[in-house]
Amino acid sequence: MNFFNAIGLDWYYLVLVVPPLILSMIASSMVKSRFAAYDKVPSKKGVTGADAAKILMRANDINDVQITRVRGNLTDNYNSSDKTLNLSDSTYASTSIAAVGVAAHETGHAIQDKKSYGPLGLRHTLYPVANIGSRFGPTMAILGIIFGASAQNASLYSLCGLLTKAGIILYLCAVLFYIITLPVEFDASRRALIILRETGTLDEEELAGVRKVLWAAAMTYVASALTAIGSLLRLVLLSRRNQRRN
Repeated sequence: MNFFNAIGLDWYYLVLVVPPLILSMIASSMVKSRFAAYDKVPSKKGVTGADAAKILMRANDINDVQITRVRGNLTDNYNSSDKTLNLSDSTYASTSIAAVGVAAHETGHAIQDKKSYGPLGLRHTLYPVANIGSRFGPTMAILGIIFGASAQNASLYSLCGLLTKAGIILYLCAVLFYIITLPVEFDASRRALIILRETGTLDEEELAGVRKVLWAAAMTYVASALTAIGSLLRLVLLSRRNQRRN
């Protein structure tokens, strides 16, 4: 078998992986451009990202989460293991509506945690094996396909087949993680927008800007999920093609 066919540099990659990769790049660029645009628009009440997080947590009776400042730009995250809401330099003290929106979104994860939101708990459960699957699954599968294509005896071919299947199963866990991330992220943004409106932190004009920023961010998660799904399908199809040829 031709080496390039064995590792899958063919139409599977072009059709299943390249389009979502392009979408991912577009979404990433959109996030940066929209954040930059709305980072120049100050909130009318002068609320900072940290202030917004406090308002949302107070509205949901969350008293056990510490707000901390971390270095970087858009490195904001919520850590459920140590109950910290980590806001980046670009968010913590900024009064822009972009910063308020990002902080509110991350606080949405803290709210999910308090309310035992199912998909969030499932994502936490999947994370360890998904991390392993994302790092090693594709490599294991590709190696199994490559060596299986040139196997000279049944025992070696069978062993390569097991390696391929193990890699695909591991990567499937990573793909499930990406898929489960979608409702978690969309729900966090939904909660953030509702509470920002209910508490009067932002008005409708400001919320429209926040919605655009959060929508662009959500598209990066959609693109990542599509890329993972496309890569998984490619591995499965390459494995089946290898089986037919042998």
